[in-house]
Amino acid sequence: MKAATQKKYMWVDGHRVEFTEEKNILEVVRKAGIELPTFCYYSELSVYGACRMCVVENEWGDIKASCHTPPQDGMKIKTNTPRLQKHRKMILELLLSSHSRDCTTCSKSGKCRLQELALRFGITTIRFNGGDFVKHKDPIDNSSLSIVRNPNKCILCGDCVRMCSEVQNVGAIDFKGRGSMMKVSTAFDEPISGTSCVHCGQCAAVCPTGAITVKDDTAAVWRAIYDETKRVVVQVAPAVRVAFGEEFGVVSGENVMGKIVAGLRILGFDEIYDTSLAADLTVLEESAELQRRIYKKANIPMFTSCCPAWICYMEKKYPEFKDAVSSCKSPMQMLGAILKEHAESMKAVEKRTMVSIAVMPCTAKKFEAARDEFQHAGIPDVDYVITTQELVKMFKEAGIVFDDLEPEAPDMPFGMHSGAGVLFGVTGGVTEAVIRRVLEDKSKEAMTEIAYTGIRGLEGAKEAEIKIGDETVKIAIVNGLKNVDEIIKQIKANKVHYDFIEAMACPGGCIGGAGQPFAPKHVKQNRSTGLYKADKLSQVKRSEENPILEALYADLLKKNKIKSLLHVHYNPLMDEMPNPPNTTQV
Repeated sequence: MKAATQKKYMWVDGHRVEFTEEKNILEVVRKAGIELPTFCYYSELSVYGACRMCVVENEWGDIKASCHTPPQDGMKIKTNTPRLQKHRKMILELLLSSHSRDCTTCSKSGKCRLQELALRFGITTIRFNGGDFVKHKDPIDNSSLSIVRNPNKCILCGDCVRMCSEVQNVGAIDFKGRGSMMKVSTAFDEPISGTSCVHCGQCAAVCPTGAITVKDDTAAVWRAIYDETKRVVVQVAPAVRVAFGEEFGVVSGENVMGKIVAGLRILGFDEIYDTSLAADLTVLEESAELQRRIYKKANIPMFTSCCPAWICYMEKKYPEFKDAVSSCKSPMQMLGAILKEHAESMKAVEKRTMVSIAVMPCTAKKFEAARDEFQHAGIPDVDYVITTQELVKMFKEAGIVFDDLEPEAPDMPFGMHSGAGVLFGVTGGVTEAVIRRVLEDKSKEAMTEIAYTGIRGLEGAKEAEIKIGDETVKIAIVNGLKNVDEIIKQIKANKVHYDFIEAMACPGGCIGGAGQPFAPKHVKQNRSTGLYKADKLSQVKRSEENPILEALYADLLKKNKIKSLLHVHYNPLMDEMPNPPNTTQV
């Protein structure tokens, strides 16, 4: 018989806590139900150990950073002693002394980690005056269409640097200088729009202060709503429905699309549609394109084209793969083009000018909507993109009591979708939707079996194989740009072969987009489960069974409109988008 594995334990504030797989003391302490303060620790990033807020004291009086100290059997530590309290308060005072403290007007106010810990530790005065020489010295960088950088609010935790480098493999920002002159910056202090930045916004997602935030476009949306000469139409992406409610105390992963629609009507939107309809269109067009490529054995592998941050990454780092990317527009741009085409056909009846708004989980969608490829006669197919968090802000500004909302349905004719369309919000969802379309066996049992092919789950890279006719099609599902980069390197080295690759920039796919409320991995898992539940409850499971699509192809998409409305050919990427705002002095 095998000997039983000896259990390990340590003592945390006098309580015995068992541990097994925990890689550091911090995780054991959290297991004990104690929330140690941190700025620079994320389990999905490397351990940096810069902030020193998570220090603990051992039985010999030594102070150690718990985030990078491994637990030891029998170890005894304390998390709350006079020395530790003094130490943490000193760190907070020093950070605040050189911090731009315009908290009431900061977009991060109420969600700022520095603000939260200052309140927690009762920091009401700042004893140090050392920040005068650095405060307000750096300009705010507004050059990006997706994010805003305010170096004066940076606390040098390094979260953004590690995210940009380790997870996204972009490296647009890094540390510069030494000692008191150290800061996070771009190469040669260039505006972020002139760097390798791909607009994914994951740096803003992990920033604990207001040093990097998502660009706020709600003011323009409010102006459109208030303008009586405008007919304001909005579309909502699949992933938004399972994250939006978290900001109102709803359990993560619960589908609140009905309440979102009800709230949008209160805000004053004239028509409300679901981007999942366009996801169904994408499935039909993308699966047909994949079958053509496999038949012709040309431009294989075929990469998905739904994620604008991935498209930008490809254009900047691997432009030779441009023809390998599907020609399909993203679902947002497909629906945007259809809505504008529909508005054109209604001109004689509707005298108002249509304004098209998209609510997305993704910051890169702001960049995508501004691209020349998605404009016709200088008019964009999607006028404004706001994120999940921006819409939350609009709800709160309007005083909407979310709990009291009665769920409502989106409008017709673009309000119906299949369960496959909803799955676009999670990594592997595009692939599953395409497989449902191309499989010859349309039985319920065959569709159920798709979920067990290895395409589901939040892992960074997955593989699957399916049969299309006589061909065995090898598939890769990848999220996080570093994982995408690894796949491309292996393809270039002829080490692997894939026919179809689903590429998403954000970890977990759209459910983990930077425009969503920030989510650790277990919350992303809940959101993923919520989307799969929404699919289960859908009466229509496959995109081709959506009855709206037949009407679309027979009407708006006839007369050679399919190519212009649903497909795109990307032009060479410019260093900067047209007329980006300049950096501004604080």
